[in-house]
This record gives sequence, structure tokens and C-alpha cells, in this order.
Amino acid sequence: MARIGVRPKERRAVTLKSPREIKLMREAGRIVARVHAEVREHIRPGVSTAELDALAEKIIRQHGGIPSFKGYHGFPASICASINEELVHGIPRPDRVLAEGDIISIDVGVIYKGYHGDSAWTYPVGAISPIARQLLEVTREALFVGIAQVRPGRRLLDYSRAVQEHVETRGFHVVRLYTGHGIGREMHEPPEVLNYVHPAHPDSRRRILPGMTLALEPMVTVGTWETETLADGWTVVTRDRSLSAHFEHTIAVLDGEAVILTEL
Repeated sequence: MARIGVRPKERRAVTLKSPREIKLMREAGRIVARVHAEVREHIRPGVSTAELDALAEKIIRQHGGIPSFKGYHGFPASICASINEELVHGIPRPDRVLAEGDIISIDVGVIYKGYHGDSAWTYPVGAISPIARQLLEVTREALFVGIAQVRPGRRLLDYSRAVQEHVETRGFHVVRLYTGHGIGREMHEPPEVLNYVHPAHPDSRRRILPGMTLALEPMVTVGTWETETLADGWTVVTRDRSLSAHFEHTIAVLDGEAVILTEL
């Protein structure tokens, strides 16, 4: 679940995780990955987002997890399901039915023994347009290009620059208002991790340290990067209603590299 950037005036303390804590986050991440693997197989025209939400919650609880999102500041569901111009935080509903050519972002969060895992993926619904396919490809690539920059001793700015350059040199746009974030005992912890270069942001020049755990999540649009929130108070859409995509992994920084926690 993306964090709204709050532009803190001061850098807030980051909690570095122990090997024991990272192990628990790895278990939370595996449950997240299982949910994605199962939900992906059920994405097709005619399926409602409420059906996908029910399936996700069933899998989470079967594996000993708790949905991170359900009840979080009043969010009513276990996943965010955001279609086409919906960037993030789409609320699953029985009347929100997938159609051929849609793209849908499924954002999943799990608490396991007090620790969170968080991952989003954007999926095609049947055959999609060439521009939609390119959007998904570029956004997914941007995530991994960014992860490759996350090494001890580097700065969060290195991640931000890599993501922005990858996206914008391919003709797409990076959303500004919503950011990646630290994660652990809380779903949203310091630091904020921007997907674009903002040198004045207090977290941009923060050194990357072993023990950091981060939810990295490029959010990319075909048109304007500006967004607005719908009347439900949650669903974020592109202001010009152009297509958007969202990819996210939870990672842990070890001595030499970043390790993805939200995969099987």
C-alpha cells in the first residue's frame, strides 16, 4: 500500500532489523507471494474485484497471516484492486467486474507474527493494448532497475534517479505524491523512498545501511503524473484518466545486496 509523501522537515530514525526480524518478514513475504500466484490465475474477464479480495483473504489466513490492509485507517478490504486509470488503493467491490483489455493492480499486505510484507503487481486482463503492455513492462523493469541500486553505502537518491530515468526515457511519467517506504513492525515506517529525484527531501541523501527493510514501489502513468482521490476517500486515479501501473516488492538490505522478501 503506497504511502502519501509527507515531506518531513527532518529525517526520522530508521529501525534496522535483526536477522530474526528479517526472517519473520521473509515468512510474511512468502504469504504475499502465494496470494499473488493464486490471484493471478483467477484474473479474467467477468471476475469481480470482490471475488479476488475474498480469495486473497482466504489464502492469507490459511497460511497463518493477517491482512495488513483490512481496517487500516478504515480500509474495508484485504487487497487493493485498482483498474486502468486507478493508480492505487482501489476498493474491491462485487460490481467492479473485469473486462477484456483492462489492466489491474493487485496490492497485497500481510502481517506474520507482528511483521509486515507488502507487494503489488499489475496484471493484464486478457489481450491488452500495445501501450498498456509497454506500460506494464517499463514499470516492472523500473522496479528491478531501482532494486539494483540498493546497496550498503549508496543513497536512496540512487534508487530514485534510476527509476525516474528508466521511466522517463521511455516516454512515461513517475507519480510524485505517493512513495515507497520503510516497513517492518509497522506497514509504513521511515524512510520515504521517492521514485523521482528530489534532492531537498530529507530522506533522499540518506545512506543505505544493512538491516534496512523497504517497500519499493514505482507508480507510473501514460499521461500526467498528477493524481486525485475519488469520493470514496481511497481510490487514487490519474487526473487525466490515463492508464497507470504499480509494481512493488519488499526488500531487505544485507551486507552486500538487497534481497527480495516478497517472492516464493
